[in-house]
Amino acid sequence: MNMKSIWMALPSALAALTVSAAADDLIEPGQWKVTSTTLMNGAPTPPQAKARCLTPEQTGDIGKTFGPVAATVNSDCEPAKPELAGRQLKWRLQCKGQMDMAVAADFNFDSPVHYTATIASKAWMAGALISDVKTELEGERVGDCQP
Repeated sequence: MNMKSIWMALPSALAALTVSAAADDLIEPGQWKVTSTTLMNGAPTPPQAKARCLTPEQTGDIGKTFGPVAATVNSDCEPAKPELAGRQLKWRLQCKGQMDMAVAADFNFDSPVHYTATIASKAWMAGALISDVKTELEGERVGDCQP
């Protein structure tokens, strides 16, 4: 897989991360629709909507379920430290190596059935910026999970 393919897949991977859940009073279990809008190197991509069933277990740890998952090759990432303040979660992920990467996220859980988020990432190779991606997310609970 080449670098362009990796970065083309990043917004989808980040959107998948964000359909996870949060603490009991921040977000409810159930069926969620998450719509993502991405700017990749300044160019918009078509909005994508994904559905996911969130269990009560998933809704109990906001830092874990909305936090980053580092899956890099030939790069080392510092442990992310999610910060929860009120109804807002922020985290940063820094990776250094063959490819340097910086990812920052800001989630706002404005109600137990709705949230918005911004995830911004930049990547450099040999000191040159190769990717600048900004993804805006909107999550809304649409009902109970189907069996």
